[in-house]
Amino acid sequence: MYDWAEFRHFLYLQKVLEKGGFRIAAEELHTSQPNLTVQARRFQDHASVCLFRKLKNGQIRPTETGIAFITLARLVLEVREEVIDALVAIERGEIGIVRFGSTPLVDQDLFRNFCALHKELLPRIAVRPTHGDAVLLAKEILDGTVDAAMITLPFTHPDFHIVELRGDKIVVCLRRDHPLAAKPVLQVSDLRGNLTVIYHPQRHPDAHLRLLELLSDAGVTLDGYSCASHPSEMQTLVKEGHGLALMREGTSLEEGLTTRYLTGVNWTVDTAIIYHKQRYPKTIPVLVKRLKRILRKGNPKSNGLTVLRSEQGGVKHSLAEPRIQSPPNNLSR
Repeated sequence: MYDWAEFRHFLYLQKVLEKGGFRIAAEELHTSQPNLTVQARRFQDHASVCLFRKLKNGQIRPTETGIAFITLARLVLEVREEVIDALVAIERGEIGIVRFGSTPLVDQDLFRNFCALHKELLPRIAVRPTHGDAVLLAKEILDGTVDAAMITLPFTHPDFHIVELRGDKIVVCLRRDHPLAAKPVLQVSDLRGNLTVIYHPQRHPDAHLRLLELLSDAGVTLDGYSCASHPSEMQTLVKEGHGLALMREGTSLEEGLTTRYLTGVNWTVDTAIIYHKQRYPKTIPVLVKRLKRILRKGNPKSNGLTVLRSEQGGVKHSLAEPRIQSPPNNLSR
């Protein structure tokens, strides 16, 4: 459909728009100004867009479309570099066994899809999945024993690429015979005295503190609760009658359990891929972009309990897995 569009068009026009003129752009690109002018006109004519306006002093001013073009052109050129990097690494035999990690709260269907995408790209290269908390997986990435990990946010570290994948709704998990199950939706106030099953605070300390803040803002306090180290354990506690729990929408439920939306709040969870900025298999950036494109198209199914985020009164809040701690682990927040 757009066979006329070439990488040079994006490179040329990006430079022209960033520099505000053809002369200086031509000098930096080591080409002629007439060539840039011709390429710019052809691209705009074919795409039926206007990327800039010429000023009286000879300079140009990007249009709204032109401003967007600068960012989009960078993306196109970045993908080009990543694809070539991946091909060169494959040709040189630099891609061996890859090890991908996942935290317990990450949707395992999403994680398996990521692993499968790498297997599709390189069928003869083994993929070794591993599981652990975000802090542990981050350490293993720094040590070189894990190549990339799917974790919950927030996560910050200067040595990591952090690519957010998606956000998912949070629902309340309860027994089908619980009195609140008679309601089509629940109020946050319904959690008072009933939300007594949570993910273990020590496995998820920052998220636990943020959960307390969000509940407190909504007028709910946790006076006592049962702890679980895995989503399946949380469901077991709910099923055994120990209270309600917060789950991601779409989670496969055990028999006898159901879920309800919470009205008045918009709590969601976010999932991200992390990998080292310098040491990583060159196939990872391409696979991450491909997975994000699949997710935008709605496949695989949007299910992932990772970061809990709240929107109340237009103000967004975050609830996430523990951040990387400072030394002696040589990891910083």
